[in-house]
Amino acid sequence: MNILIKLFFSETFLLSILIILFGLGLRFILTLCNQVWVTTYHHTMTFMILPFTTYIITKLISGNIALSLGMVGALSIVRFRNPVKNSFELVMFFALITLGISGTVGYLYTISYFTILSAIIIFAFIIEKIYEKNNKKLFSFSFNEGEKSPSLTVCTDILEPAFLKNPLLISSMEDIQEKKFIYRFASKNIEDLKIITENYKKTNFNNITSIEYVKN
Repeated sequence: MNILIKLFFSETFLLSILIILFGLGLRFILTLCNQVWVTTYHHTMTFMILPFTTYIITKLISGNIALSLGMVGALSIVRFRNPVKNSFELVMFFALITLGISGTVGYLYTISYFTILSAIIIFAFIIEKIYEKNNKKLFSFSFNEGEKSPSLTVCTDILEPAFLKNPLLISSMEDIQEKKFIYRFASKNIEDLKIITENYKKTNFNNITSIEYVKN
């Protein structure tokens, strides 16, 4: 009984719980900021287990050179083949690892890192919403975001510089054999995509080869 009491009130146990909660907290903050990729079961478990595992590893090898070298050799054998869809997802994995490492140093570093990291994510989300209210777009779509949003594909006979400058454009290509230019746009609001085609039809209707909407 005394052993259990000492365990529950030990610094290692309390820091482990704190790090797990912080990892879960980052997951909910990202969810509130419309980062839907973190809502899966696998990502939720990753956000809880990865920082905790990192903390335990660094706790075990700290101050023991022989164990540190052995751990490095053991970990070098492991090969991870988990596909990362975007750079932000990779950065968040590094952030979770850093969260676990900071716990080895102490509470202050862990709390400070979590607070600053959360503030950066929330600040960027708030600024983006302010831009949207003013009918402006701060960030362009990544390819994967474009895949999950309503999209518009326009094929034309000539190169359209106006399309290349449009902030909703996520990809463009030239079909040399067919002599066509293909532009793909994406937006959370399909009305934005309709405005693109309506404005283009008024002046360049004869240059349009095809128009295709996809409501994801």
